Amino acid sequence: MDENIHTDQSSTADVDKTAAPIKRPRGRPRKIQPVAAHSIKPAVRRVRKTVPTAAQETPSETKTIAAPSSAPITPLQYIFTVGRRKRAVARVFCHKEGKGEIEVNGKPFDKYFATSQLQQIVQSALDQSPFKHSLRFVIKTNGGGTQGQAYAVRLGITRALVKLDESLRPVFRARGYLTRDPREKERKKPGLKKARRAPQWQKR
Repeated sequence: MDENIHTDQSSTADVDKTAAPIKRPRGRPRKIQPVAAHSIKPAVRRVRKTVPTAAQETPSETKTIAAPSSAPITPLQYIFTVGRRKRAVARVFCHKEGKGEIEVNGKPFDKYFATSQLQQIVQSALDQSPFKHSLRFVIKTNGGGTQGQAYAVRLGITRALVKLDESLRPVFRARGYLTRDPREKERKKPGLKKARRAPQWQKR
């Protein structure tokens, strides 16, 4: 019996040497907090609403569609155009009933554009048309300076007049009133003072 016991102990020792070492996790063991019974939300059963079909609707639930009115659709009483110059934008509303008034941002144009030169630019297209005393212009303008806004207003008024009377197109085209001036201020470049102006070079 003693010999059998010694043989069993030697075999277990051999198994322990060949077995891989047990890896233990590093750091402190994490504490597992018990979940409170009240924190578990009960499952809510969602009931899908059924929409009644046309066959299930009762006669009282049917909707009556009113017949379209026979009143004639009147056309717009104004013409909308847009004029631009540099960073200025002018939105022109040309009303077909008036006496030649021009309103810019809620003011008469001679109050908004103080100088006579800018007033002449705004009025130039209207003065050379047969609608000088039969239209009213309401203009909303923003961006740019006063001179850029004046040229934008002139372009918008010219486009509205051409929509009224297409025969005015060659007259305004020859005078340059229909040409959108694409010239704008060139952007500043990195390393330069302005778009092209470089800092002064020093020899020493």
